[in-house]
Amino acid sequence: MHTLARLAAFGLLATSLCRAQSLGNAGTIEGTVLDPTGAAVPNAAVVILNRVSGYRQQAITDSKGAFRLNNIPLNPYHLEVDAKGFAHDEQDVEVRTPLPVVLMTIRLSVEGSKESVTVEAAGADILENDPTTHVDVDRSLIMKLPNADPGGGLSQAIVNSTGGVAADGNGFFHPLGDHAQVSFVIDGQPISDQQSKVFSTQFPASALQSMELSTGTPNAEFGDKTSLVVQATTRSGLGAGKMFGDTNTSYGSFGTTGGGFGLGWGSAKFGNFMAADGSRSGRFLDSPELTPFHDIGNNQTIFDRLDMQPTGKDALHLNLFTARNWIQIPNSYDQLTQDQRQRVLTWSIAPGYQRTIDAHTLLTINPYIRKDQFSYYPSRKALNDTPITQSQQRQLLNWGTRADISTNRGSHNLKFGVDLKQTRLLENFQFGITDPSLIDESPSLRPYDLTRGGKLFGYHATANINQYAFFAQDSFTKGNFQFHAGLRIDVYDGLLTKTEPQPRLGISYNIKKTGTVLRASYARTMETPFNENLLLSNATGLGGLEKNLFGSVASTIGPGFRNQFNAGFQQALGRYLLMDGDLFWKYTHNGFDFNTLLNSTITFPIAWHNSKVDGFTGRVSTINIHGFQAFWTFGHSRARYYPPENGGLISQGAPLADGVFRIDHDQAFQSSANLRYQRPKNAEWVSLTYRYDSGLVVSGVPDAGAALELTPHQQVSVGLGCNGVPATVAKPLRGCNGTVTSTLLNLPQGGYGNVPTQSNADHNPARVKPRNVFDLGLGTDNLMHSEHLRRITLSLELANLTNVTAVYNFLSTFSGTHFLAPRSAIARIGMTF
Repeated sequence: MHTLARLAAFGLLATSLCRAQSLGNAGTIEGTVLDPTGAAVPNAAVVILNRVSGYRQQAITDSKGAFRLNNIPLNPYHLEVDAKGFAHDEQDVEVRTPLPVVLMTIRLSVEGSKESVTVEAAGADILENDPTTHVDVDRSLIMKLPNADPGGGLSQAIVNSTGGVAADGNGFFHPLGDHAQVSFVIDGQPISDQQSKVFSTQFPASALQSMELSTGTPNAEFGDKTSLVVQATTRSGLGAGKMFGDTNTSYGSFGTTGGGFGLGWGSAKFGNFMAADGSRSGRFLDSPELTPFHDIGNNQTIFDRLDMQPTGKDALHLNLFTARNWIQIPNSYDQLTQDQRQRVLTWSIAPGYQRTIDAHTLLTINPYIRKDQFSYYPSRKALNDTPITQSQQRQLLNWGTRADISTNRGSHNLKFGVDLKQTRLLENFQFGITDPSLIDESPSLRPYDLTRGGKLFGYHATANINQYAFFAQDSFTKGNFQFHAGLRIDVYDGLLTKTEPQPRLGISYNIKKTGTVLRASYARTMETPFNENLLLSNATGLGGLEKNLFGSVASTIGPGFRNQFNAGFQQALGRYLLMDGDLFWKYTHNGFDFNTLLNSTITFPIAWHNSKVDGFTGRVSTINIHGFQAFWTFGHSRARYYPPENGGLISQGAPLADGVFRIDHDQAFQSSANLRYQRPKNAEWVSLTYRYDSGLVVSGVPDAGAALELTPHQQVSVGLGCNGVPATVAKPLRGCNGTVTSTLLNLPQGGYGNVPTQSNADHNPARVKPRNVFDLGLGTDNLMHSEHLRRITLSLELANLTNVTAVYNFLSTFSGTHFLAPRSAIARIGMTF
């Protein structure tokens, strides 16, 4: 703990002395433009662009012909230079580390002195010789993807742009067969706690410039939760040379209103960007019924990024973030009297400092502190809640420092660093039983039966989780080969203590003649438990309260480990298409998930003895072809988990199988396609998104027999029927002499009467039925076709265009019941300047 405190204090001292902040995990490009005589060329336009992601940035040379492009996501780029009276010039440049890329002096030829040729993108220009599978998503795409989920735009952007990510309700998603095993790195600040809106507050998509979404084996600098690593670069005002920004307001279905603004300004040495957003909706969460009841919520976020570069060697930044969610917990037809609510408050302070030691070495220090404060409120009358009433006051505080040294030595890009942090947990929790039938299933709960004179169960605990990580990695090129090699050592000191050395290896090979990159990689990773409600979940022991009286000897949930293997390829198909495919295998001891507390949004971390997850991901994308651009992502995940289960509280639905089973992260196939076209000069555009999901596993209703035991309202909700005769609230199905069907679920037959069940938890589980969902966006980024900087924007988004009725899951032990939103429309109007 003393090491952590010293390093954090050093980082904070460095930033306070320099009074500024860093550029985070992004790079810079510097250079000088000269004419044939060696004289400077002022006012030359220097543009970099990535043909696949769509990222674009422009700078104008100063009186000395110098230019500098800041805050560039790490990627390959095409650079073009244009100046009046001179021939067009272009070249390729790669930004692979935060070290500044200093270009050779660019000498322009006099116009007409040589033939001016516009170079089309060759297949090799759009390839990346990188052992790690990833997707680059720029703001130009983020703003055109569906964004109808209040407070969940970041999750929507990730699901719709990344293969192998299965969507779940309330902004949850399952990356490559895992539940929420995601790490965010925002301008160098690591965040591995839950970012779904029911746990925390999501970072606003409007403040993002770009994201790199890595689904391959992680490099040594990443730890904690690595099924998906999101490296986010936020918008910056540094080097802008002018004031810029945008503002918008929106209105849509379910009384959804919103608005926000972004404002940036800056010079070569100073910049600031801030964004503020707010929304309110009558369908804030994905409800347990198609019609939302008691589902009003609102969200507000404020983000500010301050940058300074006081000298040519020092760069500093400060990210400030605060947000709030206030949410009604939606009711089902069986629980219409409930008035449960929750509130989440988040704040974060993340300064940073970079020092360019020499032309080859860069020091980066990123201290940070972040807090989530979660409050869950019961109904004013406890007996209005069913089957239990519950309340909670929980806090999660992270603070620490991430520091590293990057250096180039020949073809080697080396990085050495530490990631030291402490998570402070505070948990208060109360519940009482309001439905006596629950006692029949769990006699250990009898003391908390409020209908029979029982009392509320109360729990209070605090604890600190200390984590220390040390890493070294090298990325180097030899011929057509690219190698990644690294070692990470994690020390986890929480309720249990564990040290895990983790080698990371990757190799890729560029077959230039065919425009092909082949890759393979391996990673050993430490898997850490979820921190939300970790203390109470540890106190319940194996199986939670259903099997053990509270206070019995617990089996502590500790960190696990994983061996992960990836193999894939990237293929240029001509000059305009890029195909990417990847196979993955993940073998984990201690596979983590959540156990949902009945019909609430409160969850408790659980661990399974081990898990085996495998599958594939893929993406086919185009470059921008005269305003048209498209991509198609797809994936398959097979997620098999092995008991015993450890932790949890009270789960809903049928008990899980005693042997290996498919968890609800398992989905045979999912894909997203996006086609968009925009007219020249940022004018009218159209964007069509198509999403297919083959259906997650349903843990709460394993077969037709279990469906016959559902409440009348639940049977009607899932369209249950017997031999084509549907169930009604007045006449629910309690038996069937024939075939039991559901319009929303694929149920294995049997399990009732004398018919043996055909369900098999591993090979034939119940699943949500497949769904096909279309979203359509229409708009213009320049309504008046103005040549001025001020432009009026207008758009209309139609979500779930064909009005498909479907569920993400139903009575899931792990996530509950959540319907997709019916067809809805959102109109936005705004201005950019």
